[in-house]
Amino acid sequence: MSAPTDTALSTRPPEDDRRPGELTFRELLRWVWRQLTSMRTALILLLLLALAAVPGSIIPQEGVDSLKTSRWRTDHPKLTPIYERLGLFSVYDSPWFSAIYLLLMISLVGCIIPRALKYWRGMWAEPPAAPRNLTRLPDHAAYHTAASADAVLERARTALGRRRYRLSAAGDAVAAERGYLREAGNLLFHLSVVVVLVGFALGGLFGYKGGVVLLVGKDYGFSNNLTQYDDFDPGSLFRDSDMEPFSFSIDDFSVDWLTTGPRAGMARGFESHLTYRESPGSAEKTYDLKVNHPLSIGDTDVFLIGHGYAPVITIRDGQGEKVYSGPTIFLPTDQTFQSIGVVKAPDARPEQIGLEGAFYPTVAFSKQTGSYFSLFGKPLDPLVSMLVYTGDLGMDEGQAQSVYSLDKSRATMLKKANGAPYRIDLRPGEQVTLPDGLGTVSFDGLERWNKIQISQTPGKWIALAGVVLALVGLLGSLFIRPRRVWVRARRDGEGTLVEVAALDRSGGGDVETVVADLVQALQQDPEEKR
Repeated sequence: MSAPTDTALSTRPPEDDRRPGELTFRELLRWVWRQLTSMRTALILLLLLALAAVPGSIIPQEGVDSLKTSRWRTDHPKLTPIYERLGLFSVYDSPWFSAIYLLLMISLVGCIIPRALKYWRGMWAEPPAAPRNLTRLPDHAAYHTAASADAVLERARTALGRRRYRLSAAGDAVAAERGYLREAGNLLFHLSVVVVLVGFALGGLFGYKGGVVLLVGKDYGFSNNLTQYDDFDPGSLFRDSDMEPFSFSIDDFSVDWLTTGPRAGMARGFESHLTYRESPGSAEKTYDLKVNHPLSIGDTDVFLIGHGYAPVITIRDGQGEKVYSGPTIFLPTDQTFQSIGVVKAPDARPEQIGLEGAFYPTVAFSKQTGSYFSLFGKPLDPLVSMLVYTGDLGMDEGQAQSVYSLDKSRATMLKKANGAPYRIDLRPGEQVTLPDGLGTVSFDGLERWNKIQISQTPGKWIALAGVVLALVGLLGSLFIRPRRVWVRARRDGEGTLVEVAALDRSGGGDVETVVADLVQALQQDPEEKR
């Protein structure tokens, strides 16, 4: 046998030197796509999205309530840097949450499109032909009749058509199928998840959410522009021109206090009485703002989400000059509206003055703990109890500082002669003179404040439509049962043998009654029974 020539060697295809199981780049991409668009992956991503949303409901979010977030950071100085690095104070804007969100969208679309195409082809296909042995199916029946096979099959087509079955006939059998809309319900449910995700995505991209703490009274007001917000969380594609030019003020605020029972003295319900204008120069309107009953102005919703007290405090320095005066927002810490707050007077002379302490709407004293606490949220006996700090409050360096926290790193706590902290306790109308010629502090009155959330979510109606579609699809997939029925009629030595069988494709369905009902319809003439 002669050796192969060079020409013969050159025409051979190059050998595949890959190891067993090694994929090309194209095959790897195909494998990754199949894994990503599998229903199992979609369910895993949906579970991950739900788990990823848990920190957003437990940890205060910067864009939802900056006051609560600031207080949490102050209370947890060691955890704060870690949480900030992980983006846990703004979960829904974090890269890892967005990655899960996008992968879920891709996975769902990749699942839905092939299934929808397969379902579309299946809708126009004829029911499958009858199995060779119908009596092997779990639910079946057989009988003999004197009628001809053609007459029995015609009667079967009529009976099944009356029951809205899709029919096909081949040879000596009639095949029927119904319930194929169940798969449409499944597809609609999965499609609705995509619609909901798209709705939330539109709201996150083009909408915004902001918050403002507004004092109650006609002397205070809010105009819908960026400078008026305490915290503002815009979408990536948000434009300032999309903001509605409305304004409002809180004329009055009423609280329904519980008077009996173990929760007596706590708030059962509250509402703000607003006066607002939809645009500059438009007529004034009024609205009673309640929890879960927002005011809608154009595409913007105004929510009432919280309230609290603002003691009116005045500080005069050692030279008699008024260096601080006005309502000071205190943040509630429990249901009795026991609140914490700070007062800063950086212009006081000879030294800057800072106050830090608590407000008690209805004060009481505990002998066990030796401290004050609040009995009720209703201001029956209000008291402000604060510690005094002097020195450098860290406000001369031009750095932003929270109005709800006091920088005490370079300040000195004022103490009594015995070394105990110097604490001032004031009721409305009372005044105390600070030692060492520092000045005076007075508690002049009590005002209220409301926490208002303002949001614009362009995709909310799309998300709502998705929820409705999900409900319709879920009902369809639960209550529509796909069934197949076959009727075969053929002559034998005793006449015409009729075999009837049914199959429930959803599993667990009782099709015995379906078989019995169909047999009864086929045996309408008593003379044909044997």
